[in-house]
Amino acid sequence: MLDRLAARERRRRPTDEGLLARARELSAKFLDGKADPASVRWVDNQQHRWGSCTPENGTIRISTRLKGLPEWVIDYVIIHELVHLLVPSHGPAFWRLVEQYPRAERARGFLEGFSAAAQTPPEEC
Repeated sequence: MLDRLAARERRRRPTDEGLLARARELSAKFLDGKADPASVRWVDNQQHRWGSCTPENGTIRISTRLKGLPEWVIDYVIIHELVHLLVPSHGPAFWRLVEQYPRAERARGFLEGFSAAAQTPPEEC
């Protein structure tokens, strides 16, 4: 039981290396491996975004405010940023790719509710 709880906690609080590995898994599963980030790391300086991406160099940053949230919510933010490696804008092609993640709508709702509960403006990825 303790081993299972520890494994669950590691998934909810992955290291930077764990984030990169998870991003590659998600890309393979939902984006046919087309999004290949150079790095994915936690950052403390994002107060108004859940994540950000620089397509030019393939770097993705995930806000540390997500640490401890459900894995499927973190996965959504990673997917959102992975898609930016393929489609920089938030147009229809972007959202079609994001929606390949089955919990995309639910995760967006979770994050909106999380922001509302914290009495902060809605966040962006």
